[in-house]
Amino acid sequence: MKRSTTQRRAPFPTLEPAEPPKQLSALETPTPVVDLDRLAHNLDRMASYCTLHGLALRPHVKTHKSPRIAADQIRLGAVGLTCATPRELEVMGDVSHDLLLAYPLVGAAKLARVMYIPHQVKLTVALDSSAALGQLAAASKVSQREVDVYVEVDLGMHRVGVQSPTDAVALAKQILQHPPLNYAGIAFYPGHVREHVKDQDANVERLRGDLGVYIAELDSAGVHPRVVSGGSTPTAWRMHEVPGVTEVRPGTYVYNDRTTAELGACGWEDCALTVLATVVSRAVPGQAVIDAGSKALGREPMRGVAGEGFGVVLDHPDVVVARMSEEHGILDLSTSDWNPQVGDQVRIIPNHVCVVVHLNDVIYGVRDSIVETSWVVAARGRTETEAAIES
Repeated sequence: MKRSTTQRRAPFPTLEPAEPPKQLSALETPTPVVDLDRLAHNLDRMASYCTLHGLALRPHVKTHKSPRIAADQIRLGAVGLTCATPRELEVMGDVSHDLLLAYPLVGAAKLARVMYIPHQVKLTVALDSSAALGQLAAASKVSQREVDVYVEVDLGMHRVGVQSPTDAVALAKQILQHPPLNYAGIAFYPGHVREHVKDQDANVERLRGDLGVYIAELDSAGVHPRVVSGGSTPTAWRMHEVPGVTEVRPGTYVYNDRTTAELGACGWEDCALTVLATVVSRAVPGQAVIDAGSKALGREPMRGVAGEGFGVVLDHPDVVVARMSEEHGILDLSTSDWNPQVGDQVRIIPNHVCVVVHLNDVIYGVRDSIVETSWVVAARGRTETEAAIES
């Protein structure tokens, strides 16, 4: 008999990590593990930097996607959080009442979902077009919700952002014509600055000049940006050198990764997250095969710096994950005297930690070889925890 009614699925069960085993060796691999001392150091270091230089810290949650880590960031002085997806906003609304969506909010479904975020959450959206502004203005009026707006400007990344100070002024003035939207300032992402930190001087100088032109033209047009929000982990430590910046949005710094270390934005000893893997084969000379392939490490190449492969071994950084299939990672031992055996566990520093976190449901927190805690990657994915279906 055909059913003609629309039913709602029961809520998905809340994923709670099982009581973690006490020894690292007891974990089933591959799995991400975080050195708790390194994590605490990374969180403290960025919070201290921002406090020292009078910068508001609004960290991006894309790296950890975890209320637990976000709560630590707020406890250490972050003014709010930066998100990239509606799902991240929904989860982080339980941690902070000041959230920025640093991604173009376009489309009726996304707009409705974001407007449904509890009204006690102060919501800010970054955008770069009249089209996106029009959609946001209509949604905010329907929901009777105030939304702060940043004008996104392109200072060299060439991904999103208005292309000139004149365009920024025009868009800022349009925002003022659409209450309950509030023009709050400008945002930029210096992701194009990918050199080693010791070689960033020319790009940082160019950033200073270009941003100064934007701020001056906005000021002269009577639309002064109350907030100037910028950030990336590789440039975060130099934002105090860029006049006008009031807010920074680093994400990767909480865990760091191989790319961040190669860029000099952290030390190898600051890489808090590794993928625990097991050697499953030594049959082919000159290599070891681990059970962490592309579904555990991602397949992102090194970004901005030279480097082959998809990760390195924590205690043997000369050993690279040279090749991968979905469930196999090939360690190149041709230039190393290290001789791992089948059954040995290794810890891999991935090229890009954000991708690795998004591939996993649970993170384990460790000190030395002891597993002390675990937490859910609650904001991964894009769907809500309930879904309506037609049957």
